[in-house]
Amino acid sequence: MPKEDGGLEILDRVIIGKPKLWRVLLLNDDYTPMDFVVSVLERIYRKNPSEAVQIMLKVHNEGRALCGIYPKEIAETRVALTHEEARKEGHPLKAVFEPE
Repeated sequence: MPKEDGGLEILDRVIIGKPKLWRVLLLNDDYTPMDFVVSVLERIYRKNPSEAVQIMLKVHNEGRALCGIYPKEIAETRVALTHEEARKEGHPLKAVFEPE
């Protein structure tokens, strides 16, 4: 901020908070093959095979499941990649993100 004497006021402290985090969820549908969902979870969400199968089964049985918690930009990117991969393979798989 300018001061009356023409100089600049120097702020010596900046408070930076943690970025808001977002939950990425996969949604169930009746058409996407389970093995494709597992593959997406391994490649895009970096889950190991066991975790990927557990998440896929939760999606299948409960209608949705948490894939991960990320800063907003990463959550948006992972959702977009999921939709792009599904579209390329002709599957209706959907992912969404919501505030944690």
